[in-house]
Amino acid sequence: MKDQGDALNGVRQGRYKGALIIPPDFNKRISLKRRAEVGLFLDNTDSISAEAIRNAVDGAFRFLEPEYVSIRERTDEKYMRGIDLYRKVDYYQSLVPGVVIMAIFLGALTTGAFNLVMDRFLGIDESYLLTPLSKSHIVSGLIISGLSITTIIATLILVVSLLITGIPFPRVIEQGISIFIVIILTTLCLLSMLFVILGRVSHPRVVGILSGFLNVILFFPSGAIYPIASFPDWLKVFAKVNPEAYAVDALKSILFKNASLSTISGDIAFLLVFTIVTMTISIATFKRTL
Repeated sequence: MKDQGDALNGVRQGRYKGALIIPPDFNKRISLKRRAEVGLFLDNTDSISAEAIRNAVDGAFRFLEPEYVSIRERTDEKYMRGIDLYRKVDYYQSLVPGVVIMAIFLGALTTGAFNLVMDRFLGIDESYLLTPLSKSHIVSGLIISGLSITTIIATLILVVSLLITGIPFPRVIEQGISIFIVIILTTLCLLSMLFVILGRVSHPRVVGILSGFLNVILFFPSGAIYPIASFPDWLKVFAKVNPEAYAVDALKSILFKNASLSTISGDIAFLLVFTIVTMTISIATFKRTL
């Protein structure tokens, strides 16, 4: 890119992991054996990617070093000025978004779809099948009940995690509202998706079998533990349709970058569309018969 401001804004908005700023006179200084500098601006909230980029650029600089050792003072030094755009995020703090998303998944599983399966297994669903309630009323009611409980659980986990790890929360109201919106949309996404998968299951053992499998294939490719950019191509494709990946990205931006709702608008839009699509499918496929 030719504009330095556009490159730095791309890093701040999450489009890039880093920006290497090479001054116009860099080649000239190299040829004249003068001190040459570049600036490396990194999104240090993703420590693994930031360190990989830093090592790669540092290795390129070492390649430019001369093979001889001068007996005089060297004037052809190459210098990389590394700049972290955000405050340092330690390992324990980096795990908080993933912990919250894990709590949302487990809450959505046990309070939403599992309740439906248990009601069907115990025969309780016969009572509300005798009522004039439509399929949309039944499904939306179960989802809303699961939403309220899961939101409370996820919020409690978030508060405890913030207190333990010491993540600063400078804009309490604005950041709190943004996080609450992300938690609500993520919970609705997972509840609706689980209703699509488990909506016709009639035995709780099936839920137990699928819960571990679903947790693994959704959580680990979400970017909560390892950056999505390092995934193989086939796994990157799955991450693009994984709602937990967008939820983790949104929470990381809010907690570590103090991002506003406009910055994470893409994540919110995906979660909203995913919720609408899966909720529509879950209502259409719900069986209102014994």
